[in-house]
Amino acid sequence: MNDAEHWFPIYIGLGSNLDMPERQVGEALDLLDRVGGIRVVSRSSLYRSAPLGGIEQPDFVNAVAAGLTTLEPADLLAALQDIENERGRKRDGTRWGPRIVDLDLLVYGGRTIDEPGLTVPHPGIATRNFVLLPLGEIAPELVIPGLGRVVSLPVDRHEPEISRIE
Repeated sequence: MNDAEHWFPIYIGLGSNLDMPERQVGEALDLLDRVGGIRVVSRSSLYRSAPLGGIEQPDFVNAVAAGLTTLEPADLLAALQDIENERGRKRDGTRWGPRIVDLDLLVYGGRTIDEPGLTVPHPGIATRNFVLLPLGEIAPELVIPGLGRVVSLPVDRHEPEISRIE
């Protein structure tokens, strides 16, 4: 079997804090499942979290989706960015600013990737409760390359403030 026929497990973080964020995350999940070569197999609850970075903005709604893909990592990243663009995401260079939708490739199989524009596992996984809590909900035993099992990673449930909303 060649790689084009192999389905790799993937985990994708989703977030939004503009234009009805719960709806934005839900619609992004639907769009993700419609991309050829991607199958969403489960998703976490939604979580409301305070924004990072000190920029005055609304709270975020976050979730994590587990899926399978036949796409290579760079092609998967391009598909995620296409969904962001389709939903109206504007990239103005502001770090941690407000977003219509944000899709982050968190984990791609057991691979470690460090290429221009693509780092997997996502470098923020271990420090972001809005990733760890939903990821732990759907995949507590997932081994993140270089970090260990999700369930063993420490989670600060107060920074940023976070709560489950569904």
